[in-house]
Amino acid sequence: MNAPVTIRFQAGTLLLEAPQEASFPFLERCVWDSRVSCWRAPAIAYADIVLALYREHIPYDDQARAYETLSLQSHDSRTPRPYQQEALQTWLAAQRRGVVVLPTGTGKTVVAHLAMMACQRSTLVVVPTIDLMTQWTSQLEKTFCCPVGMLGGGSHDVLPLTVSTYDSALLQMEFIGNRFGLLVVDECHHLPSGMYQQLARAAIAPYRLGLSATPERNDGEDTALDELLGPICYRKDITDMEDGYLAPYSTILLPVQLPQDDWNEYQRQRAIYVQFVRQHRINLSSPQGWGQFLRACTRMPGGREAFTAYLAQKRIALGNQSKVQKVWELLLKHRGERILIFTADNHTAYLIGERFLLPVITHHTKAIERKEMLECFRAGEYPVLVTSKVLNEGVDVPEASVAIVVSGSGSTREHVQRLGRILRPSPGKSAILYEIITANTSESYTSDRRRQNSAYERFD
Repeated sequence: MNAPVTIRFQAGTLLLEAPQEASFPFLERCVWDSRVSCWRAPAIAYADIVLALYREHIPYDDQARAYETLSLQSHDSRTPRPYQQEALQTWLAAQRRGVVVLPTGTGKTVVAHLAMMACQRSTLVVVPTIDLMTQWTSQLEKTFCCPVGMLGGGSHDVLPLTVSTYDSALLQMEFIGNRFGLLVVDECHHLPSGMYQQLARAAIAPYRLGLSATPERNDGEDTALDELLGPICYRKDITDMEDGYLAPYSTILLPVQLPQDDWNEYQRQRAIYVQFVRQHRINLSSPQGWGQFLRACTRMPGGREAFTAYLAQKRIALGNQSKVQKVWELLLKHRGERILIFTADNHTAYLIGERFLLPVITHHTKAIERKEMLECFRAGEYPVLVTSKVLNEGVDVPEASVAIVVSGSGSTREHVQRLGRILRPSPGKSAILYEIITANTSESYTSDRRRQNSAYERFD
């Protein structure tokens, strides 16, 4: 084949202009598209295709690449910590593709900054929330003293350094997927979820870095990260971090008893729910169990009552008056310290906020109001914040030293993330996490599940 292979980017895919009868070493990544008389491949295959063409001495005309070579210089006076340098070197040795796992509060963003300087290519940083987008943008502007674009929250400004939410990146990647040589995905455990995988597949970025404190997923889909970003190339867990990189901490489990009236109602509602589950032989311990329960509730007699009973018994266990009283005791005990209170639902968060006149952040809280609350918390004007799940990951609140988990899911990731919110070190700081559970209820099982992490084992 004498004519060069022309590579173009089109709507998140690559078009390879070459005869249909051509033989390539990477044809398994391509399909013949008769509509345009070209070979077509996913954009994620860009690096493999270009490298294969080069190795086989096949001439090619690369018209797909639209990312720039940069001259980034750090204006951060801080010296990277040894483990951050180790993470960078390991990632570089892995051909600049892979996932770096570090606990919350240990400076994963610094690793990203180092990777950006090592690559010197246009970079897209993808984050799950608008709060994280603004936080990353501010950090990048401060570190590199250059403008940073944003995609999301009403912003649509694409620059050589750009930060985007997952949702905006998914919508825009077919148009901008060839404009970045480095793709950084923060909280990358979200990436395998549904359509989010497509944002990685529609980008040509040859260099990819995933960041997470807890990459494992309950559904097992975290294995997709190997293809989308590269395998885990460096990992340190909370128990591996020493020498003052994280605040010393302890965790305390606090069982409370339901008042008699609540206990009677809990047993009544749970009996309805359990009887329905047993009647239809639903194994809730299996991955398909919850789906089977929901389908049975919509199709079988007594399903509506069973689902209502499930919600009622769960609500009693998660947000009862005994828990609220225990929260008050802990607030008195840690008066003057910066405290985060976590709940599993908005109702309980608002209940605690109303009872004790505390500011509450949920997903309903407007962005500007949320920003003001966090600033007041950092400044000490609000010593306590109540939240459902908004502060589980990403948001930087280094002043917090006490976490009170009133309720939560069975997710180990969520529980570790909540612990991570209070572990940023400061002189003399010692962090403590309280987990309040209702004794002799299904919440005890939920608590056992979410504590299956080395960060909690030494306290069990």
